Amino acid sequence: MHPRIEDYALIGDEQTAALVGTDGSVDWLCLPRFDSGACFARLLGEEENGHWRIAPQGVQGPCTRRAYRPDTLVLDTEWETDEGAIRVTDLMPQRDKAPDVVRIVEGLRGRVTVRSALRLRFDYGWIIPWMRRADGHRVAIGGPDAVWFRSEPEVRTWGEDFTTYSEFTVAEGESVAFVLTWHPSHESRPPLVDPWEALRVSVDDWQAWAARCRYDGPHRDAVVRSLITLKALTYVPTGGIVAALTTSLPEEMGGVRNWDYRYCWLRDSTLTLGALLAAGYQDEAEAWRNWLLRAVAGDPADLQIMYGLAGERRLPECELPWLSGYGDSRPVRIGNGAVDQLQLDVYGEVMDSLSLARTSGMPPRPHIWSLQCALMKWLCDNWRQPDEGLWEVRGGRRQFVHSKVMVWVAADRAVRALEEHPDLGGDLAGWRALRDEVHREVCERGYDPERGTFTQYYGSRDLDAALLLIPRVGFLPPDDPRVVGTVDAVRAELGHGGLLRRYSTDGAPVDGLPGDEGTFLACSFWLADALHMTGRTQEARELFERLVGLANDVGLLAEEYDPTTGRHLGNFPQAFSHIGLVNTALALFGAEKAG
Repeated sequence: MHPRIEDYALIGDEQTAALVGTDGSVDWLCLPRFDSGACFARLLGEEENGHWRIAPQGVQGPCTRRAYRPDTLVLDTEWETDEGAIRVTDLMPQRDKAPDVVRIVEGLRGRVTVRSALRLRFDYGWIIPWMRRADGHRVAIGGPDAVWFRSEPEVRTWGEDFTTYSEFTVAEGESVAFVLTWHPSHESRPPLVDPWEALRVSVDDWQAWAARCRYDGPHRDAVVRSLITLKALTYVPTGGIVAALTTSLPEEMGGVRNWDYRYCWLRDSTLTLGALLAAGYQDEAEAWRNWLLRAVAGDPADLQIMYGLAGERRLPECELPWLSGYGDSRPVRIGNGAVDQLQLDVYGEVMDSLSLARTSGMPPRPHIWSLQCALMKWLCDNWRQPDEGLWEVRGGRRQFVHSKVMVWVAADRAVRALEEHPDLGGDLAGWRALRDEVHREVCERGYDPERGTFTQYYGSRDLDAALLLIPRVGFLPPDDPRVVGTVDAVRAELGHGGLLRRYSTDGAPVDGLPGDEGTFLACSFWLADALHMTGRTQEARELFERLVGLANDVGLLAEEYDPTTGRHLGNFPQAFSHIGLVNTALALFGAEKAG
């Protein structure tokens, strides 16, 4: 049995990250990057696919309590036993060169025998490494990967069934530290990290970073935890932010809606920039803007919906048949075939992001405007095409209303830029004409006057939660009856347990996939925003309270939530969900509380 998705906590070093369960087991870790092969893949398979558990000997269940140290990504997990109590502190210090996982066991009361079981399996649980001793360490090598494993002070360690076991006793005030360090197998061992110094520096660094948050309203702890999570999902060498730490956590238990989210999506760009800038993180916002510029550079016809951590374009999708999947949800996929889809909305999101960057005072780059002009030229010639839309459907292209609205956004931001800075130069008349034509067509073909709502695509009676963004992007004012009617219709028809689905999966769903999915947390935050914008702030705040309450015990949110079972679903932790939490808190309370 797998732990629940919400039973995991995150530790990371801003280049990769690990998931630690309430049972003290590290069940997911990709080294050296977020998108590398996992050396612990129990999350998507069995114990044999790799994990590292530290817990009191004989204890099989969850811990007694756990929590992050305030405003950090340092995790404390405690067990109370008949013999006494221990604490395991987990962290990944920000690396100099090599990634390290540090696990420190402390005695809190009595004398407790502790057991560590380390089962390394490279390449997503496929490769059993060769383990040997060297210089007082255990060294595991398999192909391109090497891992050094040591304890301070050294404790009894032995190998059995391709697993490295350690057993020791800690009394009150005593501690034992374990360090696991990865490096390319053809290179020599990197310098050793001092685990206790790494702990001290990590706590200080994270708390100093969190103190920069300008938000001081209700649920500040949840906002700061979301910002820390976004920081942890950032690949700091490039500034790219991955959509989630994991791949193939299911949107339906036992289903096939299992995707790899360890990449950077353009759809997140504007919302991410807005959250970082409003919360006071200018440097991180600028790094994300710069990643965006590098990623989209080139022929506008080749613009992709997502890229790798450094802007890589090829992300081929394949399946890993040796992994049984989380909760038997198959297939397990790596890579993402949606990278080849046409999604017109990304042009609007890129233009909106660069507009926001300009108006927020980010340092200009000389080539930005020429890039925007090239994007607009391509869009003027191609905006009438059907596409796969925001949700990356695999059931065929359609004339999605949200995609057309974002085409309008692209034209609108281009027009505004020229109106404010005529010296930039550009096709002002042509872009104004495009903006007017798209607006007119969406209102004529994408609106159902009989039901008083915009629809998912032209000629459809289905709805889409992305329609809630219409007032947010400025396509229509919030008090327009068509906006109010759309908000009401979306809430009524896509609502489930007080939360919101993305779209209907009944009958022949637009995504072309079998099965169902949970409520989408980002969309539920969008509903709170839309309620607030349409004058129903009390309802918006009540929904926001509900959503904050869905976070797990350490403040993390997955992609989706099943109100029927009370379980988190989808990849975890999900940047889009945490971006939604930050932006909604700022919208509801920021004006009165942000400094």
